[in-house]
Amino acid sequence: MRLGIIGLPNCGKTTLFNALTRGNLPTSPVSSGQFEVNTAVVEVPDPRLDVLTAMYQSKKTVRATITYTDIGGLDKGIGTGGLSGPFRNALQQVDGFVHVLRAFRSDAVPHPLGSVDPQRDLEVIDGEFLLLDLVGVENRLEKLQHELRVKGKRADQALIDQLPLMEKLKAQLDQGQPLRNLELSEEEVKQIGGFGFLTIKPVLIVINLGDEVREEDCQVRYNYRHAQHVAIQAALEAELAQLSPEDAAVFMEEYGVKELSAQKVIRLSYHLLNIHSFLTAGEKETRAWTIPVGASAWQAAGAIHSDIQQGFIRAEVIAYHDLVEAGSEKAAKAAGKYRLESKDYVVQDGDVIVFRHSG
Repeated sequence: MRLGIIGLPNCGKTTLFNALTRGNLPTSPVSSGQFEVNTAVVEVPDPRLDVLTAMYQSKKTVRATITYTDIGGLDKGIGTGGLSGPFRNALQQVDGFVHVLRAFRSDAVPHPLGSVDPQRDLEVIDGEFLLLDLVGVENRLEKLQHELRVKGKRADQALIDQLPLMEKLKAQLDQGQPLRNLELSEEEVKQIGGFGFLTIKPVLIVINLGDEVREEDCQVRYNYRHAQHVAIQAALEAELAQLSPEDAAVFMEEYGVKELSAQKVIRLSYHLLNIHSFLTAGEKETRAWTIPVGASAWQAAGAIHSDIQQGFIRAEVIAYHDLVEAGSEKAAKAAGKYRLESKDYVVQDGDVIVFRHSG
């Protein structure tokens, strides 16, 4: 799963990228405005894995991961001017966005629009994406209508079915509403999956605060579906990310910080994509496996290996909290917390599963 970090120039995208990835990419006080992409894979924090590793004395711990791509070059006016091929590909190929909004004030780092206003900046990028999607939908509609006129009754049924869907998308965009706020069936989502529309992607809004945190800077209005927001002092967190775990722990204890906001951003990013983890544990390794929310035991088995999925017999399941409360797998079974589930069982977040299979 991949999330693109976006935002206007000088909003702190690369600083956030460094905080999330423990990287040290250079940040300039003045954005180059050029298209740039940096990518890193980040482990998703999950204390449950540490508990199970200790319980099973596992030799290895494997965490779920998420990929972040820092996408530079986004600015006001791109919707009118159009996007270059590489820029369009970078935006379309991610599964969702982390949209960084600047709330910090600095004379050394000029804001490209002349003043700090997170709400305005949010609406600027949203408006550009709406325009880009509208252009894409209108182009597709024009092509569909032309093909249907030329082919008439010989037209492919898929083209006929796509026409009212594109008209539905256009009506939504004409009202200034993102496609993520539109109720779409699973089949409709599949039909438009290859078009890479930007406003249909889920978005995590990160408000980048300065050294002085003001309550009014921590809020934005964004009441759309598949969207969340969080505030973070990205510069501070990027500095902490460069410390050793021991030094960072001392700093956090001194200032009463229970959790780095960057860790929260990673967890929110993970859940933003409507995915979660089931767990496997044993002496060899304890691992988190990523699956869509609502996935069946049969689908979860496929996340491990196709052979396990094809030879699926049953899933032996213990809820994480039941296992920890019991203190061991043996005690959990004795307490009746051990369940045998069929391939249709809907896997829950944190289920500890052993798959029995043939072959």
